[in-house]
Amino acid sequence: MLQRHTSSSSALKWLLQKEFLQIRRNAFLPRLILLFPVMIMCVMPWVMNQEVKNIRVCIVDADHTTASSRLVHRIEASPYFLFQGVLPSYEAALREVEKSRADIILSIPRGFSRDKRTLIAANAVNGTKGSIGSSYLTQIIAADLAAGHEFVNVKPLYNLRQDYKLFMIPALLAVVLMLMCGFLPALNIVGEKETGTIEQINVTPVSKWTFILSKLIPYWLIALFVITACLLLAWAVYGITSVGSLGLVYLLAMLLALFFSSFGLIISNYSDTMQQAIFVMWFFVVCLLLLSGLFTPTRSMPAWAYATTYVNPMHYFIEAVRTCFIRGGGLRDIAHHLLALGGIGTLMAAWAVMSYKKNK
Repeated sequence: MLQRHTSSSSALKWLLQKEFLQIRRNAFLPRLILLFPVMIMCVMPWVMNQEVKNIRVCIVDADHTTASSRLVHRIEASPYFLFQGVLPSYEAALREVEKSRADIILSIPRGFSRDKRTLIAANAVNGTKGSIGSSYLTQIIAADLAAGHEFVNVKPLYNLRQDYKLFMIPALLAVVLMLMCGFLPALNIVGEKETGTIEQINVTPVSKWTFILSKLIPYWLIALFVITACLLLAWAVYGITSVGSLGLVYLLAMLLALFFSSFGLIISNYSDTMQQAIFVMWFFVVCLLLLSGLFTPTRSMPAWAYATTYVNPMHYFIEAVRTCFIRGGGLRDIAHHLLALGGIGTLMAAWAVMSYKKNK
């Protein structure tokens, strides 16, 4: 028994050395591992932003009173709108919308200073932009009408500055892990099949557990590196740090890395070419990403789509890491997320071992 254990440890050591040598000798992979976290953390938080700004607004002022002029100046000073000017008629403003030079029309009819009525017409081709832009205008009008009166005071919790980057950065950790620990293992065994080196492993007495473990460990270490790099960049570039325990963030990251590295090896085991592995992996990655709640709230999904979140590890990770990173949640708050991630990851690891056949 001791001899078998020593033999397995020795085999694992040499297989790990082989994996790291292959990564180091690959001219592309080390650069990808270094540059990918930098690109994701320095570029994506600025572009993956669902705050609607730069809404082009035209105003038709038929009232020409002090009250209507004050409202026009309020809208012109708003950072969310690009003021396109005051037009003489609603028809002229509508032509601006038809020519894509305006997104929203605010019509101030005669008698506004008396009855406080307005008309908002929004270009709803982009439904999100139209509805949110209308909401912004409604809030400005309500604030203008409530000037000098007491109204409800809103106090944001946790994300006090309502910075969308703080909301997105924890979720971008999932994207980095998905791409680094999912696609690279998916191409690993398939690459060895195409080059023929897998046949040399198949004739050795190395167990399937040892072989698969040697494929998983390097990507777990890569996951540790990229998560550390992402957290350092979030602090250095944006001044954003985790409110909760970094240990829980790392634990969640390693469980997600376990799932994706195992899942990538499963696809690799069943694929015969790199092209096949890439397309299959991309199919599942897109589904997991869009159904995870990364971009849109999962509660707004149809019931059948929301049911998929119960088996989606991306959903558990994103929800748990945001709870820990932004709200400062502890182990008790994310316990069921950890259990779900651990269970799914363990199941995938076992499947990766069982699906590997040495007689191929």
